[in-house]
Parts: sequence; structure tokens; C-alpha cells
Amino acid sequence: MGLFDPVAGFGVTFRTMFRKTFTEDYPTKPKVTAPRFHGRHQLNRWPDGLEKCVGCELCAWACPADAIYVEGAQNTDEERFSPGERYGRVYQINYLRCILCGLCIEACPTRALTMTNEFELADDSRAALIYEKSELLAPLLPGMDAPPHERRLGDDEQAYFLGLPGSGRPDDRAGDISGAVPQPMNQGYLNKKRTARAASGTGTAVAPGEGK
Repeated sequence: MGLFDPVAGFGVTFRTMFRKTFTEDYPTKPKVTAPRFHGRHQLNRWPDGLEKCVGCELCAWACPADAIYVEGAQNTDEERFSPGERYGRVYQINYLRCILCGLCIEACPTRALTMTNEFELADDSRAALIYEKSELLAPLLPGMDAPPHERRLGDDEQAYFLGLPGSGRPDDRAGDISGAVPQPMNQGYLNKKRTARAASGTGTAVAPGEGK
């Protein structure tokens, strides 16, 4: 060991001592994240408002943390929630277990599930960190109607996914809200969420450790 080896270990400390310090005004001014930051999930819609999720459960099978629970159901002519035969009737993500790895996004065949830049997921209730479908669905944009309703962009599922004339094309940014970032959750929002869940008795259907 050389004479100056012990001093060399403090090199980073000495360099940092002379750097200018700064203070971030958080949470008043939320920090801007990287464009491809892995944050809270979002269930996307087609331009007419129908859900992109077809209830295939591939995201649940791909999840290494067993954090996603999906129950698919059949669409009917009277009640249609997605262009295909099935839709996700129940969709839950347990953020007590989720590691935000993004494998579920890669597994999704319809681009129904994406990740936003929302990173404020802390809470003082375990039940509040189990997000239901209603909390994950993207907001309705102008021109969209809340399902159930009939197909409006094509005669069948193929018209939606292949971008046939008159359908919602993948490059149609008017209906692509995968990049839409929800507003940061404040304490008032979290309090309302807890109150609503307590009144309805939801939020505990998937406990940590339960299977898909």
C-alpha cells in the first residue's frame, strides 16, 4: 500500500465539498423525469373510447413479481368494452409487489398497457396501493365515449388493429394517449381514493402472495 493510498479514497469527497449546492422545491415543483422513465401504469383506449385491453392475461403471466391480476370476460352486442371478443373485466396492479420492470409492457399484444412518468406512489395504506381498473384507465379525450358502446372505427377487431381505412390507425396521435401523463397525485386525491375504496370495499381482492 502506497503512502497516499488512504488519501486517494477521499478524492470523491473532497471534489464534492467544493461544488455548488442546490435545493429542489419539491413537491411544489415536481422533478421532471426522463422521457422513458418507468412510472405508474396506464390502460389505453382506442380513438372512439373503447378499451385496448382484450383480457388475454399475458401481462400477468409475464410479471416476475406476481403483481398483476386480470380477469377477462366476453363482449356482447349489447355491452361492448373493446373491439375484440374479450375485454379485461377486472384489472389490478399491486404496487406493494410491482418492481416497475416493464416486462408487462413488452408482453402486451395490443399496446393496451404502457407506463407513465408518474412516480408518486407512496401511501400510508396497503390497500390504497392495489390499483383497480378504474384508476389505471386513461382519461377520455375529446371525441371519445365511455364504453360500453358499439364499434365506431371499423366493422371488426381486425380493422382496429391493422389500421384499415376509417379505423383508428396506430399512428393516429389523436387517439394514442399512451404518452398522456396523469397529474401528480396530491394528498387530497389520495384521501378521496381511500374514502371511495373504504365505502365500496374494494382494494383488497388481491393480497400480496396470491396467484394470477
